[in-house]
Amino acid sequence: MSLVKLNIKGISYSQTQNGAYALILNEVDGERKLPIVIGAFEAQSIAIALEKEIKPPRPLTHDLFKSFADRFEIVVKQVIIHKLVDGVFYSSIICERDRIEEIIDARTSDAIALALRFNAPIFTYKNILDKAGIYLKFSPKEEEDQEKESIIVDEILSNESVPQETTDSSYKTHSLQELYNMLDSAVANEDYEKAAKIRDEISKRENH
Repeated sequence: MSLVKLNIKGISYSQTQNGAYALILNEVDGERKLPIVIGAFEAQSIAIALEKEIKPPRPLTHDLFKSFADRFEIVVKQVIIHKLVDGVFYSSIICERDRIEEIIDARTSDAIALALRFNAPIFTYKNILDKAGIYLKFSPKEEEDQEKESIIVDEILSNESVPQETTDSSYKTHSLQELYNMLDSAVANEDYEKAAKIRDEISKRENH
């Protein structure tokens, strides 16, 4: 079976399923998206790895694993989403130490959180993408906006594709300096979901 390389399109919060998030993976050499429902903790961990600018005051579990692996010279080479059963994705982490390769089973959300921290590529098999991949079509203007905004979980799960604004509107009334202060406070309090939303609002203003 042939492997298909994926990258991360974004993460969205479900407005109807409490605590549910969708991680959207994008086919590198194609137009299909692979939506995977994940939990809040894993969503925060992946979002922090994607943001780069948010630095937790204490290491999260995946950061701790990365430090542990670095100390013992273990490298994550790649992640493969290798199975889909009853809507659940199964993944493997391909690791290497002293030129010996090991394959470790992992939840897909954990595997991807680690792949980001090791800059490791993410793959799935073509038959999985054929089965679970979806097409999301936008107008040129909507596609441009979509690069900056998440896709709503509920729309993905219902296979609809109307982009929506996901930034908390309450942040729009604050100045940039206030937003930076709020961002520092959110990180200090380890409220990474709030920090990610504030960072989104800051990025939108700085990019205009």
